[in-house]
Amino acid sequence: MRTREGAPQPGLEESRTTDDAGGSGAVGQAGGLSGGDDGEAAVVARVRAGDTEAYARLVRAHTGVALRAAVAFGAGADAEDVVQSAFFKAYQALGRFRDGASFRPWLLRIVMNETRNTVRSAGRARAVAGREAGYRGADPVIPDSADPAAAALAREGRTLLTAALDELSEEQRQVVTCRYLLEMGEAETAQALGWPRGTVKSRLNRALRKLERRLGGQLGPEQDERYEQEGGGGGGQGDGRR
Repeated sequence: MRTREGAPQPGLEESRTTDDAGGSGAVGQAGGLSGGDDGEAAVVARVRAGDTEAYARLVRAHTGVALRAAVAFGAGADAEDVVQSAFFKAYQALGRFRDGASFRPWLLRIVMNETRNTVRSAGRARAVAGREAGYRGADPVIPDSADPAAAALAREGRTLLTAALDELSEEQRQVVTCRYLLEMGEAETAQALGWPRGTVKSRLNRALRKLERRLGGQLGPEQDERYEQEGGGGGGQGDGRR
């Protein structure tokens, strides 16, 4: 991994290892540091005061979701470099981070911007191939006892979903990725994308309706029902884009 001057940069491999071992920067259910929002706010304050160990805790806590976001938005083989750069820029911009805000969506917005720059420089074709490879590489190991037919259907479903996502507009791909691939809440998605919550709702509804039309009956009954239920409830407030 690259090392940049001006900010402590613990390696991503070290961060993942520490996370797996249950280090002090363990991720809670909401994707933040242990101890809730007050705990995270205290860590951010320590980073602002120059505490390098506190910065390492932030990196350990958010490396996993940052890598998933970079892969999901098309960074491909460059995902780790994108995340390294995003953490560096987040460190530099921490003075502008709003007290009381959630760190994760703020960081992921930086990751998205870094990924977008990488995708533009590398070209769309390589980005799509990298995203598909990233999805396959992130798949859980299928036990020997698993039904081979079910495993084949799961792989086919991921291929169909990837192709369908590429048919959406950029804004619709972003909101579906945040809400479902990164499992972010509506408020976090709005913060990460910099959109009003009404825009998140409207674009998500339109995207899910498109996915349901494109994938209806192809992803299996549970997933198809989920897309139909969440995408069929009207457009909400939004900006009128399709």
